Amino acid sequence: MKNILVVFGTRPEVIKLAPIIIELRKHVDYNVIVCNTEQQKELSNQTLAYFGLKADINLDCMRPNQPLAEIQSRILLSLEKVFIENKIDATIVQGDTMTVLTGALVSFYHKVPVFHVEAGLRSYDIYEPFPEEVMRQMTSRVTQLHFAPTEKNKQALLKEGIDEGMITVTGNTVIDALSCLSNEVIEQSANFFKEKNINIDDKLVLITAHRRENHGERLDKIIQAIYDLAVKYNDHTFIIPVHPNPNVKDKIHEKLSELKNVHLLTPLDYPYLVYLQKNAKLILTDSGGIQEEAPTFGCPTLVMRYETERQEGVEAGVSTLVGANYEKIILLSEKVLSQDKAQTRLTVQNPYGNGKSSQIIEKLIRNFFNAME
Repeated sequence: MKNILVVFGTRPEVIKLAPIIIELRKHVDYNVIVCNTEQQKELSNQTLAYFGLKADINLDCMRPNQPLAEIQSRILLSLEKVFIENKIDATIVQGDTMTVLTGALVSFYHKVPVFHVEAGLRSYDIYEPFPEEVMRQMTSRVTQLHFAPTEKNKQALLKEGIDEGMITVTGNTVIDALSCLSNEVIEQSANFFKEKNINIDDKLVLITAHRRENHGERLDKIIQAIYDLAVKYNDHTFIIPVHPNPNVKDKIHEKLSELKNVHLLTPLDYPYLVYLQKNAKLILTDSGGIQEEAPTFGCPTLVMRYETERQEGVEAGVSTLVGANYEKIILLSEKVLSQDKAQTRLTVQNPYGNGKSSQIIEKLIRNFFNAME
């Protein structure tokens, strides 16, 4: 039996790793050790519970307003203890967070194979997104199995000299996670919004904004655009799950809290957010996961970033890069909001996967261990 350490710390990581954990645990060949660094303590644990999962190890690594170097050192030292106290045969990480980089580094220091879920995403601007672009590039250098969501991601890895035999296009497990949600479960989320007296209809705008590179002046421009749109389209409902980071939270509440058609909520449980995406007329986001999920629902999505490592959505016509450009956000939002929802639906196949990625990944892991024997 192989001891596989699955390391994560944020909600998006949980969503994309949960289907893999569930799939691996169907097989007696694996002992899956679930480790949560708790970069997003409440969000990650809340989402784990939704999938019926619980962390075997919680590291409680976050402190208020700690700099990146302190976060990295704290997670590194905590994970070092995990490796000392447990025999680990392989480590699975997902994406491009500090947890991913530190998980890969500590595994490398212990000569433990690293399996990277969502490998090969690139913007090739080390400050967009910051610091994630550098983290995922560094992680690739010590990874043994690269699970690339798309062919474009595979090609990026090949250009960087990664052995083709170590790369497989698997699709993105975020689509697997969506398939775990029955229509009944998603619709039950409606009760949550009814209890808050929030009307969910065909005039719903979903907004998320939290990325570090958008803090400061960029966020001011984004918030001003949202304010002006909400005032002009006062018959539309604007819902913003507000990130708890005070650099984001304080500014959003200060500017938008008095608008009656703007609902500022605490971060939402996974099915609630999926429910909003399913019903939204328009999405404005700087999130990576929402860029991948939105095509499933045919919802036009404005990506408030200047670079995206998820070009497939842009090429498919479901996503448009607008950055923090006030004029562009207003212009492209109005193109959607000025029409009926039925006129704005996008009929595209989701370019990020078909819901079977976790099964493909399990087979690749099995083949990896079989080849070592």
